Amino acid sequence: MRDLTYPPIIAAAKTSFRLLGQRFVMTGTEHVPRTGGVLLAYNHIGYVDFVYGGLAANPSGRLVRFMAKRELFDHRWTGPLMRSLHHIEVDRGDGVQSYQTAVDRLRGGEAVGIFPEATISRSFELKDFKTGTVRIAAAAGVPLLPVILWGTQRMMTKDHDKDFSRGKTIAISVGEPLHPTGADPVAETRELKDRMTGMLDSTIRAYPETEQPPGSWWLPASYGGSAPTPEEALRLDAEEKRRRAEKRRAARKK
Repeated sequence: MRDLTYPPIIAAAKTSFRLLGQRFVMTGTEHVPRTGGVLLAYNHIGYVDFVYGGLAANPSGRLVRFMAKRELFDHRWTGPLMRSLHHIEVDRGDGVQSYQTAVDRLRGGEAVGIFPEATISRSFELKDFKTGTVRIAAAAGVPLLPVILWGTQRMMTKDHDKDFSRGKTIAISVGEPLHPTGADPVAETRELKDRMTGMLDSTIRAYPETEQPPGSWWLPASYGGSAPTPEEALRLDAEEKRRRAEKRRAARKK
């Protein structure tokens, strides 16, 4: 698979990170194999997660093909870019094709990135996971690596203004591989979420205290922040879903 766009995009991104004075704390990147198919499962806390998530595999020289919603591929500007980077289009109404594409890419030796929560977590804690993640890894016969991102939500996420001011710390933690068999996707998904819950806790606690003082909106309520609780976040998600449905109905009537 030829990559004419990805290398210069990475170079430009790294330049931007330097200009923004960002400090990176990366752990466990040695778990990403240098060759062969591998599925990386990320928590989802902001709109720039896929930009920073690829760095988890960068020390191993890998390019991550992210599974992303169809709307990004349909957009006049992001669509051509997403296709040139060979990311994988996901139709939330019919995920069969994206599932098979991910399996084929993994069997072909690619590194694929996936967000098991499917959507951004407003609470910044882990939402329920879809079983598709472990089923894809099992079908392809590849290792599944849990990855935690922290700090990306401070730049661009739901319900908050963009903030690309200088000096933010970005934490990226990669865990040891899991090897799903597909025999019990529910139990294996629970194992993945439990592993990532522990990693998220460690990552938050190791993050510079000066950058997440008590009451910070980007800090979960259970850690003394003012982010919505998981229960409040579910309510906000439901309201957002309702508004989108109403907007679609109104558009069809025109």
